[in-house]
Amino acid sequence: MAYFKDAQDVYDTIGKLFVDLAEDDELGPKFRKADTIVRYEFHDPDSQVTVRLQPDRPGDVDFGDSDMEPDVVMSMAADTAHKFWLGQVNVTVAMARGQIKAKGPVAKILKLVPLAKPVFPRYKAQLEEQGRTDLVNAA
Repeated sequence: MAYFKDAQDVYDTIGKLFVDLAEDDELGPKFRKADTIVRYEFHDPDSQVTVRLQPDRPGDVDFGDSDMEPDVVMSMAADTAHKFWLGQVNVTVAMARGQIKAKGPVAKILKLVPLAKPVFPRYKAQLEEQGRTDLVNAA
């Protein structure tokens, strides 16, 4: 059974994480150094989050359709994204198994992976603050 009941559930959890990171004084600038726009296309449930990670630009985050043209598109089950942000998914292995599909310049994709590690405890704490222990315990 999927962890998320609908797209809004994805936006309220994973989406909120991206919004909080965009506004974070320490991590936001680090992510913007990736100099790209990333679209995360999730299935089960169908949803998408587009994030602007560009220096000297606001860290825009769009849920659903977006006018931002992505350089990188990451496709996966919402459950896989959830497990990733909890630190439980090795991106290289998941890509080799077809659990995560990436389109775009490899160099830009590789810049994103090491940036994520400091976010793992933050996502878990966010879920706990939201009372979503079901998501913390399910993964």
